[in-house]
Amino acid sequence: MKALSLLGVVALLLCGNAQACLQQESENNNNESEADGPLCSGTTVQAAIGSRTDQDWYAFDTSAGGDISINLNHGNNADFDWFLYRASGSYIASGQSSANPESGTYVASPAGPHFIKVTRYSGTGNYQLTVNFDGAGGGTEPEPEPEPGNCSYGARPAKPGGLSATVLGGSSDVCVSLTSPALLLMGGGADVDAAFSNRIEPHIKGGNVVVLRTSGTAAYNDYLQDLTNAASVETLIVNTRTKANSDYVDWAIRSAEFVFIAGGDQSDYLNQWQGTKVQDALMHVYNKGGAVGGTSAGNHVLSEFIYDPDGVLGAISSEAVTDFCHETVNISSYFLTLPLLDGIITDTHFKQRDRMGRSAVFQAKLGSSGRVVAVSEATSLFITANGNAVVDGSHEVYVLRADSQTQYQQTSCSQPVIINNLLRYKLLPGQSYNLLTNSTAVSPTLLSIDGRSGSFYSPTNPY
Repeated sequence: MKALSLLGVVALLLCGNAQACLQQESENNNNESEADGPLCSGTTVQAAIGSRTDQDWYAFDTSAGGDISINLNHGNNADFDWFLYRASGSYIASGQSSANPESGTYVASPAGPHFIKVTRYSGTGNYQLTVNFDGAGGGTEPEPEPEPGNCSYGARPAKPGGLSATVLGGSSDVCVSLTSPALLLMGGGADVDAAFSNRIEPHIKGGNVVVLRTSGTAAYNDYLQDLTNAASVETLIVNTRTKANSDYVDWAIRSAEFVFIAGGDQSDYLNQWQGTKVQDALMHVYNKGGAVGGTSAGNHVLSEFIYDPDGVLGAISSEAVTDFCHETVNISSYFLTLPLLDGIITDTHFKQRDRMGRSAVFQAKLGSSGRVVAVSEATSLFITANGNAVVDGSHEVYVLRADSQTQYQQTSCSQPVIINNLLRYKLLPGQSYNLLTNSTAVSPTLLSIDGRSGSFYSPTNPY
């Protein structure tokens, strides 16, 4: 969560121009920085979840400490959940059952700014949200957090004890004028030098780079500084939620022009970073026009949907196709909301580890509008703000998507997966694919999966 400007909140309270109580949701309120508000105690808000990717944020301010009670009513064919946040940190209470209404109370929360996020577990449709809290009956809409282009982050905070932070180069923020955001997806194995030197270097213009991980060394520092001519490269080992919520980590990420998430364990990344300042700081870098990238596990956590094994063995194609609900196929979401990767799940080490089968199952789980972007080892995909994605490196990038001829013949739990005529695009180095329009000069191959057979691919070689 982002820390609100307390001066801005106080100024709004003093000016006497508090806005009227919110009664009807207004889009776009899909992230915290665009939260709808103010919510007033006891005033019901009429709203809707319109799609599987929709989520709604609301803001309110309590002028006195006390209980906060939340009541969420929705249609009988849906299952919606809510999450309560303070101005910083992960959620402090939630309603994540199948109950309708979904109700709960957080006892004796301190006074100050709060947020509520409403999400869908299943279904879509209208809902009614009512919040009761002590203090003023009406709040004020929180001041939007500034998105500084440069030189607006202040001094570097003190490093907390136990945090491993290794800086190569200057320790101050460098002023850089950014224009539009970009993403870099790498497939694991050997890194792609050309992606850093030809794509990232001109984008960040000598700015600051941060490498983010939960374990490992600072070996990327020298490598990335040589290839990007960055003013500094800092590796942060953020392996606890406390560190992920520290002001030091928040400052280091926000002030960077490029953040690169190293390989590791994507489930560990989600467990330590989701709902923390790391999550919001990454979005800040993207929104101010910086570049965000990752390799292997770091690639996985960038997309809207995330392959998240979280304690079980990794999914392999020959097993995943035998059961649509195979225990190794777990998909999470709601980490980053990067428009370029909306409706997408990524995969890595792709051709080398024969992950076409499991990615076809991923695509089927996302449904007809879902897509897979799968990057092979020693290969990268650089995506600019207009959606154009170009391949660099030694191997291929694959895109899987459905169209009107695709048939999900069998996608039931405990049953082998049968999919007919899935579109498979094979992108070689130098070729491109627009993720916003699905346009490309590359013709697709029709891919089918039949989990009843040991030879489950058609064509036999799906690559």
